[in-house]
Amino acid sequence: MSDPLATLDATDQAALVRRGDATPSALVDAAIARIERLDRDLNAVIHPRFEQARAEARAADEAAERGPFHGVPIVLKDIMGHSMGDPLHLGTRVLRDVGFVAPHDAYLTAKLKAAGFIVVGRTNTPELGTLPTTEPDAYGPSRNPWDLGRSTGGSSGGSAAAVASGMVPVGHANDGGGSIRIPASACGLVGLKPSRGRTSFGPDLGDGMAGMISEGVLTRSVRDTAAVLDAIAGAMPGDPYTAPPPGRPFAREVGAALGTLRVGTMTRTPAEVVALDPECRVAVEHTASMLRSLGHQIEPAHPAALDEPEAPHHLALMFAGATARMLDLLSMLAGRQVGEADVDPLNWALAQLGRACTVPQYLGAVDWVHAYTRRLASWWAGGFDLLVTPVMPAPPQPLGYFRPTPENHVEVGARAQAFAAFTSPFNMSGQPAVSLPLHWTRDGLPVGVQLVAAYGREDLLIRVASQIEQAHPWAHHRPPLHA
Repeated sequence: MSDPLATLDATDQAALVRRGDATPSALVDAAIARIERLDRDLNAVIHPRFEQARAEARAADEAAERGPFHGVPIVLKDIMGHSMGDPLHLGTRVLRDVGFVAPHDAYLTAKLKAAGFIVVGRTNTPELGTLPTTEPDAYGPSRNPWDLGRSTGGSSGGSAAAVASGMVPVGHANDGGGSIRIPASACGLVGLKPSRGRTSFGPDLGDGMAGMISEGVLTRSVRDTAAVLDAIAGAMPGDPYTAPPPGRPFAREVGAALGTLRVGTMTRTPAEVVALDPECRVAVEHTASMLRSLGHQIEPAHPAALDEPEAPHHLALMFAGATARMLDLLSMLAGRQVGEADVDPLNWALAQLGRACTVPQYLGAVDWVHAYTRRLASWWAGGFDLLVTPVMPAPPQPLGYFRPTPENHVEVGARAQAFAAFTSPFNMSGQPAVSLPLHWTRDGLPVGVQLVAAYGREDLLIRVASQIEQAHPWAHHRPPLHA
């Protein structure tokens, strides 16, 4: 039997509680029942915290002080967003086997809790978040509710499956090369990667991968994305930098008037690293037609910097250095030296590359990325408001396509980098970008479209995404496996 709460976004669920039509306990119990019913097929929630969530919901039933999402269930990804006393395994067998738990909340988690969310579990992720699929050796594959033989994307694939299937209305996610936007595209969700510095990485980190990672959420509605961003944004003590504060709450941009925007579209992959699937090209063309019908000026144009062939090399050096550091961290947390047998072949190879990279070489890559950012940003400064691209060069891939083995890990790494060709440039530049569920293939698979704005302009992305959502709603699209 379907659960009517499963089709409500977080905003509507919170409204039920405010009106007295539901209690936090009722929302949490219903979410747990949905997870128990669906997760045998999806393998999205790998660390349930059902009893803790029920206890927190009972306390919330009686609480006088209430945040904007009081009593609404949420899931947290098993990378960052850690919660005190709960497992934190980073998709690895090493931390799973030692039973590592987080000693404290991340600032992000504390902000989500202060907003009223109740955490019902933590979600599956690829080992160290490296791949654009969620198939870790530690926990097995998450499955896409649109097609159980397909990938959910990665690295926030467990959260994406949980939200798309109706288990919960919001899932924590983060993005270092496309890890919010790729799962959003694969699972038919809204996925906004905020600007660099918009959210805090404290208290444990100053930033993520030299500023390439952003924290955020996966949702089913633009208004949820905007309101949750209000809850988690803002500097915390000791942050090394922060994005410019918005002129008003992001939630007020939903439905706000838009003038005529100048929009560039891109219907081939950067530097033509791989062929673009026709379905992804059609998705962009349909979106361009939507925007034109809404009064915007559309041109086939994109930043020339996107076609620079050196970008993948420098991106790989940044990832390699970060992976080497992550293996050192794993060794520290596990209390023993992590070796080749402890991680998948791709992550081991990346770590060896990172260890072979000298400090001057790494700093040279950082300098190159900073200069690349200026070349990208000049396109927006030159008069464009938005860039529209596919999120991925193809619809969701079959499970196994990105699974590294000792024999194929180099090829899989190249596949993964090509699959992030549209998303990773904006991790390097720190610009905000959103995936919207605007197209479905003839086989019924979702295809996301990416909108990219200038640095700090999440407000513009939310306005235009809201305009598209109102004119061409997607809430009626639900996967075959749905609560």
